[in-house]
Amino acid sequence: QLQLEESGGGLVQPGGSLRLSCAASGFSLSNYAINWFRQAPGRGRETVSCISPGGGNVNYLDSVKGRFTISRDNAKNTVYLQMNSLKAEDTAIYSCAAGHWTTVQGACVMTTELFWGQGTQVTVSS
Repeated sequence: QLQLEESGGGLVQPGGSLRLSCAASGFSLSNYAINWFRQAPGRGRETVSCISPGGGNVNYLDSVKGRFTISRDNAKNTVYLQMNSLKAEDTAIYSCAAGHWTTVQGACVMTTELFWGQGTQVTVSS
């Protein structure tokens, strides 16, 4: 079965950190770009970050630049999202997707999403 599974979410205080993982089973992530996206109640889906198959091209939502870092370990078939200096407005369900990509001014942009995970809840609250 081809699937992605996210983990690492939870409740954290403002200013805290979490590391999310997106693990693939049934296929190799090394052939695909990975998007992390999030959705909060009453808000549309936001693409938080993208990483190319080899990891050389990345992209971030402006509001998370300097706080979030995307990385991948293709040997472990896993992509990570390190989230630091978390804010209340980062509260959302975070999900990952694997798919085809292109570059726009050197940054990763996913063109076709092929596989998705179920998501993991991130809550930032004191």
